[in-house]
Amino acid sequence: MSAWVPGGALVSSIEITAATVQRGDVIQLGGHACRVGDLFQLPQGAKQLVFESGELLTMHARTRLVAVRMLKRR
Repeated sequence: MSAWVPGGALVSSIEITAATVQRGDVIQLGGHACRVGDLFQLPQGAKQLVFESGELLTMHARTRLVAVRMLKRR
């Protein structure tokens, strides 16, 4: 699903893995929308996500989550 947002951005729901997660992705965890602020590579393809609110989440190489990503127009 994609939607137009004022300001020339497209918002889409995507499936992310540790290999595809990016800063700025919004992941809903426990009913709260959390925006990824920083990422750290861990051994065996895992990543540790640091959310803007301060929470941490470790995504293992096989973890799959649904996220919202804003795509800016060029």
